[in-house]
Amino acid sequence: MIAAMTAMAATEPADTLILDEVTVSAVKGAAVDAAATTVVTRQTVERQRLLTPRDVTELSPNVFIPDYGSRMTSTVYVRGIGARIDQPSLGLTIDNVPVLSKDNYDVDLMEMSRVEVLRGPQSVLYGRNAMAGVMNVTTTAAGANPGTRVLLEGASHMTFKAGVAHSRRTSDRFALAANIYFTSRGGEYRNQYNSKLVDWERQGSARLKMEWRPSERFTFTNTLSGGHSWQGGYPYEWTQTGQIAYNDTCFYRRTNVMDGLTVSLATDWGTLTSLTSYQFLDDNMTLDQDFTPLPYFTLTQARTEHAVTQEVVARSLRGAYRRVEWIAGAFGFYRHMTMTAPVTFKGTGIAELIETHRNAAAPDYPIAWYSRQMLLASDFKMPSHGVAAYGQVTLHLGDWTLDAGLRLDYERVALDYHSETHTGYDVMHGGNVYASTPIDIDDSGHMSRSFTQLLPRVAVSRGWQGGKAWVSVGKSYKAGGFNTQMFSDVLQQRLMGMMGIGAAYDADRIVGYKPEVAWNYEAGARLDRLAGGRLTVEANAFWIDCRDRQLTTFPDGTTTGRVMTNAGRTRSVGVEAQVSWRPTDATLVAASYGFTDARFVRYHDGRNDYRHRLVPYAPRHTLHASARHRFDVNRSWLHAVELGARVNAAGPIAWNEANTMTQRFYALLGADVTVRGNRWSLQLWGTNLTGTRYATFYFVSIGHEFLQRGRGRAFGATLRLDL
Repeated sequence: MIAAMTAMAATEPADTLILDEVTVSAVKGAAVDAAATTVVTRQTVERQRLLTPRDVTELSPNVFIPDYGSRMTSTVYVRGIGARIDQPSLGLTIDNVPVLSKDNYDVDLMEMSRVEVLRGPQSVLYGRNAMAGVMNVTTTAAGANPGTRVLLEGASHMTFKAGVAHSRRTSDRFALAANIYFTSRGGEYRNQYNSKLVDWERQGSARLKMEWRPSERFTFTNTLSGGHSWQGGYPYEWTQTGQIAYNDTCFYRRTNVMDGLTVSLATDWGTLTSLTSYQFLDDNMTLDQDFTPLPYFTLTQARTEHAVTQEVVARSLRGAYRRVEWIAGAFGFYRHMTMTAPVTFKGTGIAELIETHRNAAAPDYPIAWYSRQMLLASDFKMPSHGVAAYGQVTLHLGDWTLDAGLRLDYERVALDYHSETHTGYDVMHGGNVYASTPIDIDDSGHMSRSFTQLLPRVAVSRGWQGGKAWVSVGKSYKAGGFNTQMFSDVLQQRLMGMMGIGAAYDADRIVGYKPEVAWNYEAGARLDRLAGGRLTVEANAFWIDCRDRQLTTFPDGTTTGRVMTNAGRTRSVGVEAQVSWRPTDATLVAASYGFTDARFVRYHDGRNDYRHRLVPYAPRHTLHASARHRFDVNRSWLHAVELGARVNAAGPIAWNEANTMTQRFYALLGADVTVRGNRWSLQLWGTNLTGTRYATFYFVSIGHEFLQRGRGRAFGATLRLDL
């Protein structure tokens, strides 16, 4: 296993880099030995104030999760692979539960004890969401660190965080861990239209983990978690004015619940594990979709989603079969989503997007809409299910190791839709009503698609005292699906077609998209016994051939939606490096760097040829560097003082297929001072100390371009207590 490069120096001897052997703690982790991996320990989580999976990815090269303005739109880009909507490219498990919806990725986890980020395809063991990698998050084990822990934090922009965690073992066979956490943020950016802060948030969450061991062979672990968040609007700056200014309400509200039961049986030959989960999501995103001060149109997207997963994993003990290890499993899921997504056209939208086009075609007979507000209603039901069987065998031949795995994956997704609008217009002539034309559209239908994939992976590695090298080849994919956000455009275009203008969309063609398939070729090496064991170096290179690339695009003209399309073929070439150096027991310097050149090999959208252009939204460079030094005091009330500094950087990022809009390479500097006592610590910190201005997101609406501003300079204090 490739070693972690991101652990920080510690007061306790236990807070060190895991150099000799890195063991992946997830149930299926033993079978991914030859992979580029970053492991983040509990000490690093606390010292760098990492509270979400998105925070952790900043430490892993070529993994980028930008802030898109709400917890819903958390999107992952790994080695140039990713898309803004629908399926993620990085799988996520929390306490062995696979998180099916990426809209549940951005959650606060107060008690993360260990995080493993495996880059490269992990589809054999983790399925289609792990196309470019997987992140395994483990929270505090039941009964571990017994006692009560308190977190209090205050920071710039009226930010306050508070949490309480408790862990105890009630008997030799039963233990529990629980925490409750709350966040309040006042906001940093103002809407110039009404002078209100737009990026405020209120968030609360709770988690309860219980472990029961009725015998030496059986273990039952159940983790129940839930959260509720409410966020304000989006700091979207119109590039034409350089201002955040829009007139209609924006917010995002989310309630989520997740329960995972792990039952493990230890046998003489290995372990048999059952993983069962239930996942619930209820959210509402309401937008001023044009994000201008004019009343064009608004969107509400409200969803309710239920999902269940079941997996059975059998894994041999290491050494039980001498040179052979194996892992095999079966996985199934069922997911049911209902959604309403009404688009409301207002006065300016009706005038400029409909009336103006119609009147230009027939100026002698202009039209006037019945009302200055028009509703395009869309309702959906989207059930999906899938099953998979997989296996992997590891053969040890002295210093050489051969891994071979295969997964058969089947998925079916269906869409039941209902779209309607009831409106109309008057045809005028000579200042009088010439004719009155009511419009009543009521469409419904059913679509379904099935996907079957065979996913192989082969890796060869050679280990020696103080290092390892490997090469691997693997196939991965993301399932296809439906563009529900395009139904308002389909309805709008049909309405305009009834008026003799515009061109109707082929709903089945534009709403559906195909799976994305990629082959990943990789080579890497790790040395961990340099400089007397104080220096660890890891490097790897990769080449990814991706076909039927899923890409989020914005249709031309005055449309309101965005569409996932299959954009021909892309390729990603890059390198990654991680270095950790401990010159003294009290000092640690760590760095990770990733370079990705992701370009279109073939993509013509019918108007433009984007061959050789950079793939949008994927940064070419990612960088994390940190240094920490501890001064031991060893007084009764004060044990140590720690100084830390770090930098996170990314870019350049192409915002569109033509590469005419880009975010330049930017770096964010942070620093902290921590004082530690016997059962407490106080950290004073600052982020983006240079006040760097940068953008994290770009989109187009009715031909207007928008950028989201990144977080500015902030200062804060974090107090931790062990009671």
